[in-house]
Amino acid sequence: MIDYDLPRDAKNILIVRLGAMGDIIHALPAVAALRLAWPAAHITWAVEAKWAPLLESNGLVDRIILFFRHKPGTWLHTRTELLTRRYDLAFDFQGLIKSALVAHFARPERIVGFGPAMVRERPASWFYSTRVNPKSLHVVDQALELAAAAAGSQGATSPADVFQLPPGQPEGNLPAGPFALACPLAGWTSKQWPLEHYEVLANLLLHRLGIPLVLNGAPGSLPDLPWAVRHESGIPGLIDATRRAALVIGVDSGPLHLAAALNKSGVAVFGPTDPARNGPRGGDFRVFRVEGTPTTHKRGTVIDASMRAISPEQVFSALESRVKCIA
Repeated sequence: MIDYDLPRDAKNILIVRLGAMGDIIHALPAVAALRLAWPAAHITWAVEAKWAPLLESNGLVDRIILFFRHKPGTWLHTRTELLTRRYDLAFDFQGLIKSALVAHFARPERIVGFGPAMVRERPASWFYSTRVNPKSLHVVDQALELAAAAAGSQGATSPADVFQLPPGQPEGNLPAGPFALACPLAGWTSKQWPLEHYEVLANLLLHRLGIPLVLNGAPGSLPDLPWAVRHESGIPGLIDATRRAALVIGVDSGPLHLAAALNKSGVAVFGPTDPARNGPRGGDFRVFRVEGTPTTHKRGTVIDASMRAISPEQVFSALESRVKCIA
């Protein structure tokens, strides 16, 4: 273990991971490691307001500071909130200039972040007093290595794949019996699976297995689709629906990573992004990706051809083999 000369008696720790859903979920095991290293410490998490329900009452965080991304005066408000407590350590799990600035505004004794080659925006690393260059490929393990820069010095072992999440809250109507859940939208259109594929899959699930397909989305985001059950909700409703789902179909977006963290079973459809780095961590998921698909993190505005190439029949076959999980 490298000795990063970090405070051994930290009483106040700041976590900065402003968004998005999957990235916040992927940071949870690392924060669990920090909680083990400093069980008596007060842990604050700075997060964009829309993602705060992922952290509320999860047993890891003592305080949540809301970052209102597009609200006038948000920087002054955030700085004022941060300065109400004196932080010994801050961890920037995001690697953006804005996340590094949030950590800097807290005036901690040390700021821990990724090295210049790992951060998404290179100037972010200028704010860190401790820079960690992880050797792991998956983002969960990278975050654990960042935490280990401090947690390891305390003799704590990092709890791999410990995802502490709130229970959620029912929103809208869901089928009384078993159902398959999918969230067809993603932050990048290129990572989405075509709606016409979901329609074919919905018919296969219903007619061959007697299981309806539920499509979840934010209020107003989904069209009226007669072949699926439409379930529009906020994050608490998505957590509740995911916990209740018998099977989950996902793409590389937050809802898939939520389902994996909740130890669900299903199928993950990948295209432009590499599942070795961003794949589902937890649960029992069959991952589909066309061999030879180039990896890119460019935010494509049309559905990638590699996503279209994965057929509904392939996905159904993998789901059918997991039907035993719903008994």
